[in-house]
Formats: sequence, C-alpha cells, structure tokens
Amino acid sequence: MAVLSIIYLIAALLVALFGGNALLLTALHLRRRQAGSIQAPQPETWPAVTVQLPIYNELYVVKRLIDAIARLDYPHDRLQVQVLDDSTDETTRLVQACITLHRARGLDIELVHRQDRRGFKAGALAHGLETARGGFIAIFDADFVPPPDFLKRTIPHLAAKPRLAFVQTRWGYLNADYSVLAHAQTIALDGHFVVEHLGRNRNGLLMNFNGTAGVWRREAIEATGGWQSDTLTEDVDLSFRVQLAGWQALYLPEVEAPAELPPQMAAFKRQQARWATGAAQCLFKLARPLWRGEFLPHPSPSEGGASYRLPWPARLEGLLHLSVWIAHPMSLVFLFLTPAMLLGQLPLTFNLTIFWLMALGPIFAYALAQRYLYPDWKRRMLLYMPVLALLGTGLALSNTLAIVQGVLTRNRAFRRTPKFHIERRGDRWIDNRYALPFQWITVAELALAGYALATVVIALAAGNYFAVPFLLLYVGGYGYIGWHGLRDAWITRHTRSRLHGRPAVADSQ
Repeated sequence: MAVLSIIYLIAALLVALFGGNALLLTALHLRRRQAGSIQAPQPETWPAVTVQLPIYNELYVVKRLIDAIARLDYPHDRLQVQVLDDSTDETTRLVQACITLHRARGLDIELVHRQDRRGFKAGALAHGLETARGGFIAIFDADFVPPPDFLKRTIPHLAAKPRLAFVQTRWGYLNADYSVLAHAQTIALDGHFVVEHLGRNRNGLLMNFNGTAGVWRREAIEATGGWQSDTLTEDVDLSFRVQLAGWQALYLPEVEAPAELPPQMAAFKRQQARWATGAAQCLFKLARPLWRGEFLPHPSPSEGGASYRLPWPARLEGLLHLSVWIAHPMSLVFLFLTPAMLLGQLPLTFNLTIFWLMALGPIFAYALAQRYLYPDWKRRMLLYMPVLALLGTGLALSNTLAIVQGVLTRNRAFRRTPKFHIERRGDRWIDNRYALPFQWITVAELALAGYALATVVIALAAGNYFAVPFLLLYVGGYGYIGWHGLRDAWITRHTRSRLHGRPAVADSQ
C-alpha cells in the first residue's frame, strides 16, 4: 500500500506542476498585457509572399478557403498561392476548377498535387517549398478564412526584423455558437491564444507555431532543418527548433483568423489525440536540446560571432510546455488507484487538495481570456466552463492511448480532423461523407464512467466525502464523452439509412 501512496502522490505532484505553470503564465500575461500592440512600419516595397494551403480530402471547405485567399489585399505581382493537395477524392477536381477561375482573374495560383502522402502535412509543406518563390511563407489549413488584410498586418513585422522567424495570429471561430461542444472549445482555445501565447511570447519564453494562420521567414525554415515528419506536430517541432537556434517568434493577438471548430465529438477527439501525441513526440525529440539550451545548426553569428544559448527559464518552461499532456495519463492513474486507496483506508485528502488547487491555474487562465475578449464573459464561463471540465477529464483515455501508441510504436500516421463547412446553427454534418463512424473506445469510456461511479459508492461507504466531487467529475467526464459517441453514431446511422445507405468515404487518416 505504501507503493500505491507514493505513486498517487507523484501523480498528484505532476498534475499540480502543470497547474502551477498555468498560474505562472496567467501572471506573466497580466504583467505584459498593458504593453499594447506591437507596431511595425509598412515596407517601402512589399516583399514576395507564397501562400501555402495544405489540404487532404476537403471537398466541403476548400472553395471557401481559396476564395478567401483570393480576397487577400496584397499586390498580386508579389503573391504566389500553392494549393498543396494530397487528396484522393474529387476535391482535386474542385480545386482545379477554382484555380482556373482565379487565374483568369489575375491570381498566381497553382495546384501542387502529390500521388502519395509521404510525410503527410510536413511532407506537403516541404515539397511546396521547393518551388515556392516567396521569401515569406503564409500557411492556412482548409478550415480557415483569413481576413483580406492578413498579410498587410503580418508581413511588416517580418520585413522589419531580420531575426524574426515566424508570426502567429489568433484563431477566431466561424461556428462558435453552433453547439455546447463548440462553445467549450472556444474557451480552451481562447485560454491558449490569449493568455498562454501572450504570456510566453512577451516574456522571452518559447511560443509554438499553431500550424496555420501564420507567416514564416523561409530562411529560418531552411536554416534549422526544414519541415520534418518524425512527429505529428511538425509546427511545434519547427517553431521550437528555430527559437532554440536563436531566431525570434512574434504573436499578434489583434490579428484574428477565423476557423471552423469540429462539431462532431469523434472529430474533436481525433484532433486532441493528434495534438497530445505530437507534443509527447516533440518532448522526446527536443528534451535534450531544451535541457542544453541549444539546437544545431546555429544561426550565422553575424552579431559578435557567439553561438546562441537559450536562457534557463525559457528552457524549463519549454519542457513543461511539451509535457502538459502527461496530465491525461496521470488522471487515469488517479482514477484507477483511488478504489484501492479507499479500501486500504489510505489518506487521500492531501493528494486531492493538490488536484483541486491544480485546477485553479487553467480556470484563472480561461476566465482571464474570456474577460479580455467578451463582454458577457461571466455568462460564458458559467454555462460552458463545466462542459470544458467534463471534456478535459473525459479525453484522458483517448489521449493516453494515442500518446502511448505514438511514442512506443513510433506511429506517425497523420489522422486529419474532418471539416464539414459548419458555420451556423442548423448546418448539418451528420450526412457529410467525412463524418467519422462509431469509435469502439466509446465502450471503454462508458465503462470508466461506471468504474468511477462504483468508486463513488466505495467513497461514501468509507465516509470519505471529500473524494466524492473529484470522482463525480470522472463520472460526468467519461459519461459525457461516451454519451456523445453513442448519440452521434446512432444519429449518423439513422440518417444514412434514411438516405438509402449512402456510404461514407473511407478516411482512416
């Protein structure tokens, strides 16, 4: 039993560490929030820019994306657009039709189609870079709709600062009011973009690129090894490598690029599992360079000739940054060990107190982001923060299995998040061909809800009422995720049966 207590305490302390980091980033955000927006002079001559659009089977949203890119307010003689298409369905024909239309209107846009998905998104970006003519590379995923002034608000910063590797902008939402699930996602993403990004970037810490809605300096990409596909988050990998090599990053919260949130629970879980796996893979890849504070190749020592070494606070927070998803396996450890702790009458109060204090960090960060962005932030937190808490708890099994598979088996299969062109209430995704089928992990999630409920009974019988709210969070989290999985699967099957059994397009990746 002593071993169980030690394991339980270690899990509690690890989770508390991540909660403490969230509190630190909240404090750092408050420290720098009043500094105001960062300004850059408009260049006398606009530099050449290549816009890359990596897509794979995006029949419903690719036209919306290309039309938005065509509306960019930037000199067309300085703009090149590459549609990096790895599609295996009729998306390619639709892309070709869009390209024909916009080329006739004077836009320099081309289709770069690969017959295989070698390297997945990283491979597509690297392949496109071979024929890119711009010194700056803007990247947008298929579900984004950038505003017309996007390049004119980001490029001046890169043009004015030769050591600036990339600019990241804030994500907005095309379908935030679509459902309770969508609202909960906005709270989590706002916390990341408003509090975490600003807290890190304005205080000399490592900020990750989010894979889209940003602009890169081509020289920085090539000088630090380019896009690499040995992790599922090539964006995090490259952004950490360039900063370890002495390049700079810039976050612009005032520039917003709207995107579509996953409306299907299975699609949301797939997205989260990929992000969790990729972060863990980056941790294994970059832990040693982060510990040492440097990454080869170094930038050219043009100023003074000394190689760059990252300060230790940035190195330490960078390790915590990549480790945050470990909270999900630790959450499972908590749940599995709690019955034994209760039956053995081992003390839980200290560990659970640590757990609840940990929760304050993310809650403060989310509340601060909502207050910064929305006048009705109190209502939003009251209505949707409980749902986000359920999601954060219920995703633990899915994310843990994905992390274990990605790290131990070195699985690099990029399972993209399906997009459905959902922008407002009433839009349908159920009969969309990319809707994901029933996931058998749903059965395990419902079983964990039952396990947690049985543990509640044990806690009540043992008189440990302090543990009951903690355990009910597990019951609600796994129950909510599992119920959504069953509900979505039933509605999808019923709808497709009514539509004469139209089959879905296979989309294992």
